[in-house]
Amino acid sequence: MKRHLKIILLAGAFGLAAAARADVTVPMHLATDQGPGKDIGSVSLADSKYGLVLTPDLKGLPPGVHGFHVHENGSCDAKQQDGKAVPAGGAGGHYDPDGTKKHGAPWDDGGHRGDLPALYVGADGAAGTPVLAPRLKLSEVQGRALMVHAGGDNHSDHPKPLGGGAGRIACGVIPK
Repeated sequence: MKRHLKIILLAGAFGLAAAARADVTVPMHLATDQGPGKDIGSVSLADSKYGLVLTPDLKGLPPGVHGFHVHENGSCDAKQQDGKAVPAGGAGGHYDPDGTKKHGAPWDDGGHRGDLPALYVGADGAAGTPVLAPRLKLSEVQGRALMVHAGGDNHSDHPKPLGGGAGRIACGVIPK
């Protein structure tokens, strides 16, 4: 009986470990002054031995290079700032658990951990190229927001703060 109980417990432990590695899908919506807008697709997140892999399946975005980040709060609601609505302002700033207060490259230990590689959107408005966040694990970003910015990201605070990514155009909350 003890042997069977050990086998059952061991099988359960392996099942939990497998569940912990499962992909998470983040529904993404346009960010508007009124809160989350039109559904534009999703981004799948999965741990790998090299870091967190984010695989977009997005449509309806402006073509070009866009800043792509994990933000601190799990909200895509608009927020009032200086009397104006900020689309997805409820997401707060970039995820920065180390308190660096510095924007950097995804592989740079001196910057925000929420700084991701740029998101590339084709002429058809679709994004499908995976990116790798080598300093992140799925477990630490669950319950936070995933953000697409209007402009590109130079992974520096110069010449503009936060890589010059500009306004927030799409947002999704990463499920727990």
